Amino acid sequence: MDISRSLTEKLENRSAGIGIVGLGYVGLPLALEFARAGFRVTGIDASAEKVTLLAEGRSDIDDVSNNEIREVVDNGKLTATEEYSAVALLDVAIICVPTPLSKTKDPDLSYIASAVEGLKNHLHPGQLIVLESTTYPGTTDELILPILEETGLKVGVDFCLAFSPERIDPGNTEFPVRSIPKIVGGVSPICGNVAATLYQQIIDKIVPVSSTRTAEMAKILENTFRSVNIGLVNEIALICDKLGVDVWETIDAAATKPFGYIPFYPGPGLGGHCIPVDPHYLSWKLKTLDYTTRFIALASEVNSNMPYYVVSKVVDTLNEMEKSVKGSRVLVLGVAYKPDIGDVRESPAIDIVEILELKGAHVSFHDPHIPEILLKDDQVMRSVDLSVDVLRQADCTVIVTDHKDYDIQHIVDNAVSVVDTRNATKVLTSGKEKVTKL
Repeated sequence: MDISRSLTEKLENRSAGIGIVGLGYVGLPLALEFARAGFRVTGIDASAEKVTLLAEGRSDIDDVSNNEIREVVDNGKLTATEEYSAVALLDVAIICVPTPLSKTKDPDLSYIASAVEGLKNHLHPGQLIVLESTTYPGTTDELILPILEETGLKVGVDFCLAFSPERIDPGNTEFPVRSIPKIVGGVSPICGNVAATLYQQIIDKIVPVSSTRTAEMAKILENTFRSVNIGLVNEIALICDKLGVDVWETIDAAATKPFGYIPFYPGPGLGGHCIPVDPHYLSWKLKTLDYTTRFIALASEVNSNMPYYVVSKVVDTLNEMEKSVKGSRVLVLGVAYKPDIGDVRESPAIDIVEILELKGAHVSFHDPHIPEILLKDDQVMRSVDLSVDVLRQADCTVIVTDHKDYDIQHIVDNAVSVVDTRNATKVLTSGKEKVTKL
């Protein structure tokens, strides 16, 4: 059997059955795109709740609407199941599961391993397996391939295996899935070509690379670049504070240079599923080779300390009002890790809330996208209404996430004092004397 020709034909005429393992922020938009392109798509997820939601034509992520899901579910192009047995009838399986860090910041590949074990039991000749989950260079070759070849099937002969990193930016409507160039690296040239053909059906530009390791490294580089530069500008914010210089004005001035400079902006810390996590995958891998990634470690140290810096600003603000942080009311505005989404993964806002509570503050929060958050010791905190009374009763209001829904002028007009971690108050026409910025 010529696996390349057979799979290519099925992909190009859209007769291939495609499985998406993991229906989260990466998997669900991907499943939607393939279904819209005319493929028969099966979502596989361990969450019975997700499977039920999808069967009802409902979405649980911000970037995919209920109407979009309902359309492809109703026309039979998208179904979901908890069972890996569905893979037996599919031509392609794409793994889009989480890759978190352990408490010691080591890679937790348990989700990938579980997915691959599930796929292995139903792997058959003529299939393409693709990993999209971000991980360290070597994972596809060193972890996934040996498990799949335990079946007796041979890669490049009986089945294909590739890595194609996800690049989805939750909440970013400027760059939908189709518009983001897709890096593709195969275990062999045949595998790379077949995987490229797969993504050509839904993505405008494919970027083939020579190996899975290169594709894995490219993804890590993208987010390490951001992490290190955010760490740099966060340290610049600390320096500017000590020098009495406005860091935001400084960045805007530097950004006028038309070459050799890219503006990054300080904030309360890193959040999300990529930037705070991915560089540690590379650090862990290099430790096994007796190499220390010093830039990554330093950036992580600076970024991890930013919530404490924000709390110090709150303490200073309260001190100027002759108030102790203990017993003071602090209102946190925005707990999502970035504006206009309902995602709190690795959000620095959670750290800020917990640090303030440890110092004895009475903390509440408001977020238009997040009804509740889970703190340490399984404590649940629910979002409060952003009323005038709530603003006036807080001794200090902290803008952590600058959602578009926030009327900043109204907030400052009614707040007693404000700590602004995002330069959201740059739009103010009055009340600037109430505001403390990073």
